[in-house]
Amino acid sequence: MRIRTAGVVAVLGLALAASGCGDSGSDKPAAEQSATKATGGKLVIWADDKRTAALKPFAEEFGKENGVTVEVQAVSKDLQTNFVTASQQGSGPDAVVGAHDWIGNLVQNGAIDPVQLTAEQKAGFNETAVKAVTFNGQLYGVPYATENLALIRNTELAPEAPKTIEDLVTAGKKLKAEKKASEILCLQSGQNGDAYHIYPLYSSAGGYLFGTAANGDYDPKDLGVGKPESIAAFQKIAKLGEKGEGALKRSITGENSIATFTGKKCAFLVSGPWAVADAKKAGIKYDISPVPGFAGGKEAQPFVGVQAFYVAAKGKNKALAQEFVTNYVTKPELAVALYQAEPRPPALTAAFDQVKGEDPDLAKFSEAGKNGQVLPAIPAMAAIWDPFGKAEAAIIGGADPAKTITAAGKTIQGQIK
Repeated sequence: MRIRTAGVVAVLGLALAASGCGDSGSDKPAAEQSATKATGGKLVIWADDKRTAALKPFAEEFGKENGVTVEVQAVSKDLQTNFVTASQQGSGPDAVVGAHDWIGNLVQNGAIDPVQLTAEQKAGFNETAVKAVTFNGQLYGVPYATENLALIRNTELAPEAPKTIEDLVTAGKKLKAEKKASEILCLQSGQNGDAYHIYPLYSSAGGYLFGTAANGDYDPKDLGVGKPESIAAFQKIAKLGEKGEGALKRSITGENSIATFTGKKCAFLVSGPWAVADAKKAGIKYDISPVPGFAGGKEAQPFVGVQAFYVAAKGKNKALAQEFVTNYVTKPELAVALYQAEPRPPALTAAFDQVKGEDPDLAKFSEAGKNGQVLPAIPAMAAIWDPFGKAEAAIIGGADPAKTITAAGKTIQGQIK
């Protein structure tokens, strides 16, 4: 994602939380038992523009096989908000495609139902993708794609991948001194900050957002923002800011970070799979490696995000939606088509294996995210983005790290119900 509203990468080494949840008592999913070869009716699916185009031929095939009409409707903006509003009004779709970190909000608003996958079906996905769509012990979505941040570098300007962020800054400053680049690093912040993009450095310096409960779920009662670990982390980040090394700047935004890189004005870009097409179009010779952490610090951990299919709780044809989501979305052909519409690593292992041979970047993004953290999907996460981001931007601009992040922590705590 270019700006933070959604969320990452395949084959990640994180344990699966509540791995038995969401299974049916039969060898077949509940949806298959109740909706196989349904006749009549209409299935309405909401998705964004790119996924709508990829979904339509498969939706038509599903309709023919099941004797129903299927409509895939494009919602270009504010898909999550529009879906919740429509759900409350009883005018929403039967299924929707969106990011996994919507789940807490959607469940809280009674907008989606759990989905039923067999153990065999779940085993066909990478574990982190399944963990990402598991909330309160229930499986709420069928994942189809993953994504995470990595370091994309111009290999003509920077032949070697930096081992630490300090090494990157040294290389970037040298390129600036030689007038081969005008920026040390393209990591988007803007005037309001960007918690998603700064998180790898924040985590490397020891900061965290939420602790975890005994079952591995994020614990909203254990807020890390404003605690000593977050202060120490932002003290390190401040040294990279405008009053320090100048590697992090508020003038680098979601709108210009990729363009600055493809314009050869900086050698290093922290971004995701969505940036690769622009790099290729610009003729940039590039390579992909993990985001480097601080020397002597922890490994930088990008957030891992997942795109998934959900069944609307108030849809008019829920049984048919369950059938589509559990027994059709799980087909490799559909996962590959969605990958071709927008190249993000498929969550379905068979699809990932099918496309990785033609796209070497997939394995590199996977490696860059293998130790990443699942982006929290708990409702409390909504309180993080704005205060955390604004604190980040202020600190990058020279504000006192301890006072600024402590104040942000108090604001966030006050917003968490």
